[in-house]
Amino acid sequence: MDINKKLAEEFSVGLHQIENTVKLIDEGNTIPFIARYRKEATGSLDDQVLREIHERLEYLRGLEKRKEEIVAAIEGQEKMTDELREAIDGAKTLAELDDLYRPYRPKRKTRASVAREKGLEPLSQFIMEQKICDLNGEAEKYVDEEKGVLNAEEAIAGAQDIIAEDISDDANVRKELRAFVFRTGKVVTKAADPEAQSVYEMYYEFSEPVNKIAGHRVLAIERGEREEFLKVSVEIDEAAAVGALQKNYVRAKNPCGEIVAAACADSFSRLIYPSIEREIRNVLFEDASAQAIKVFSANLRQLLMQPPVKDSVTLGFDPAYRTGCKIAVVDGTGKVLDTTVVYPTMPHNDIPGAKKKLTELIKKYHVNTIAIGNGTASRESEKFVAELIKELDEPVSYMVVSEAGASVYSASKLAAEEFPQFDVSLRSAVSIARRLQDPLAELVKIDPKAIGVGQYQHDMAPKQLSEALDGVVESCVNLVGVDLNTASQPLLAKVAGINSGVAKNIVIYREENGAFSDRKQLLKVAKLGKKAFEQCAGFLRILGGKSILDNTGVHPESYKAAEGLLKECGYSLKDAEQGNLSELKARADEIGIRVLAERLEVGEPTLRDIIEELLKPGRDPRDELPPPMLRTDVMEMKDLKAGMELKGTVRNVIDFGAFVDIGVHQDGLVHISQICDRYIKHPLEVVKVGDVVTVWVLDVDLQKKRISLTMKKPK
Repeated sequence: MDINKKLAEEFSVGLHQIENTVKLIDEGNTIPFIARYRKEATGSLDDQVLREIHERLEYLRGLEKRKEEIVAAIEGQEKMTDELREAIDGAKTLAELDDLYRPYRPKRKTRASVAREKGLEPLSQFIMEQKICDLNGEAEKYVDEEKGVLNAEEAIAGAQDIIAEDISDDANVRKELRAFVFRTGKVVTKAADPEAQSVYEMYYEFSEPVNKIAGHRVLAIERGEREEFLKVSVEIDEAAAVGALQKNYVRAKNPCGEIVAAACADSFSRLIYPSIEREIRNVLFEDASAQAIKVFSANLRQLLMQPPVKDSVTLGFDPAYRTGCKIAVVDGTGKVLDTTVVYPTMPHNDIPGAKKKLTELIKKYHVNTIAIGNGTASRESEKFVAELIKELDEPVSYMVVSEAGASVYSASKLAAEEFPQFDVSLRSAVSIARRLQDPLAELVKIDPKAIGVGQYQHDMAPKQLSEALDGVVESCVNLVGVDLNTASQPLLAKVAGINSGVAKNIVIYREENGAFSDRKQLLKVAKLGKKAFEQCAGFLRILGGKSILDNTGVHPESYKAAEGLLKECGYSLKDAEQGNLSELKARADEIGIRVLAERLEVGEPTLRDIIEELLKPGRDPRDELPPPMLRTDVMEMKDLKAGMELKGTVRNVIDFGAFVDIGVHQDGLVHISQICDRYIKHPLEVVKVGDVVTVWVLDVDLQKKRISLTMKKPK
């Protein structure tokens, strides 16, 4: 297989783009670096497509390697034929290869292998010919007490076992039956105990076609079975499947034909269908997982790219009951200014004391925003904060922040190193405050799986989920860029080309030598070689360094081109520092991008990127997004009425809808059918995490704490 050619076809891109991409990957370049700084080679493929190409490249290389292993194994048995070699070469999936190799794979002891040891294979071949004969008379020839064949009936039964196994090993048979199950099968679920109450009750009597069942249902059913609430099977018209088998193999209406027909039925029920049912369920689960991982990845990307609430002194409020609410005040850079504990919730209910203490902190440090964790006691805490804000002279607003993973971070070794003077709960309050100030910088400290913006994330294959989510984090960090002089070790470790060890060395170098003044100093950091420098330098920013270029996404390899561009357009680096480049783009267009690119010996995409970066040194792409919605008051579920119009923030997007925070502690669900007037396959086509949307209340179930919303304006 020409892998590059196949990739070009699958991704509908030029062969040269694939060849260059594969070469860059094989040379050890990171995906963010290739996407940002090798656009000429890849034809400006974005990082998401590059990751998919990389993933598919590894699969196809694994497929080719497996083909070589199978060919060698079959040749070692001296059973290779031209037809078989051609079939192996043409196999497109590992499942197809597995089917082709099945007859040659070393088998554990089976009924057929026992029959072969008894010398019954020639009898099975004789029966397969299905000639008119005295079958019992032929079988008598194989009666051998020493081999354990006591009579003709046992000989025929052993021969039938061999035929059944041979049929089950036929790659074409398996391929056809697999397609038949996908086309006609149904996933059927029943209650393990019909009296047991569980969240899986809708699946106690349930069936849906294999080719139509939604991924989120597959994942729910898998979990229900694992938790022993459900019994799951894939049901088909068995008579039709066996009939199709018999049509392939039974060629005569005689005693031999009857044995072959019986072998077909036995092969299907005992050997073929159990494994195909497992395969089908595995495929359904893998497809559902892949879809769920895509949704999780899209949600995570949006969460990480939420606009930061910059330069705001923030009070982090970690709600609790008995142990009190932990408070941390952090300045605009995330530095902790003060901490305390207040007791406005049960059983203490010290609302006056809590108000007094928080008012003092707010006035002392000029707090602008309050970030409230959404865990236990969040509703009471939010109500308390809303009342407090009304009594303040200063303008203060609040936002309920997801604290998913905050406890994981607080109890981690990293948090202990960062805040050795605080206990676990106070670290959590700091994390909640920082999540509002800069979601990306804070959330990179937490395992992405713990952030909680997916569905059934704990059921996915850990390796695939981790790879996908780590890719999203890496992509976001490198898109935004990282301040080399203030970034934490976990944030630095997500920069292309930098691992945790090098990130630690950067922090140590910073502590020992003071702030970095230019990017070249990175080469003095222990274990950060030239290759790592090439990969990471463009994503690291230095505010107030020796050169304004160090505070842009311009790569050091293009500094000469950037300076040349400024000169060609009548500017200098000083003009860039002072922000006096308003005519840069117009002047460059006047000269001509192609002409300038040739003069400066860079590609046109790189030149366009340089112009963009020079116009906005130190820019944060998140600043261009709508800011998060801050609140000053609170409602309760009982205040909601059908038809009420509200503004809300999308907190999570799943296959069947979106959960929206409308400020009543309990997120409301907008079902996929209520998102817009047109048909959509997935909610992500219209909404994403962090979107501020207008919704209308459809229904409120106070007992079940469920809110149904619509984004379709009532007529």
